[in-house]
Amino acid sequence: MISKFLSKLKSILFKSAVTPEAPLKKEKKASKSAKTSKAKTKTKTKTKTKTVNSKKNIETLTTLPGVGAKSAKALYEAGFKTTKAVIAADEKDLLAVSGVGVNLVKKLKKLK
Repeated sequence: MISKFLSKLKSILFKSAVTPEAPLKKEKKASKSAKTSKAKTKTKTKTKTKTVNSKKNIETLTTLPGVGAKSAKALYEAGFKTTKAVIAADEKDLLAVSGVGVNLVKKLKKLK
């Protein structure tokens, strides 16, 4: 990268003829960087969407009796994305989640 810059600088300073291939390569790189920036924008949008969806899902998990913000986040990270998934889950699977105790499992099993 530096060598390209130095060669370009030399050609400008010494007014040597620049081959027509050099500008074409720059144009291609510019189009690649434009594509890359578009891809990065799409990735950021997807990440924001996933963050918003995960927050919404965690908020819906807090509607379950006895489930607070911390236990809802722990349940979500353990793979229980919906309230139906939590209610249908086995007691052993729920107890394996950190922050979920026996009393909470009992409350959730009453919902069946």
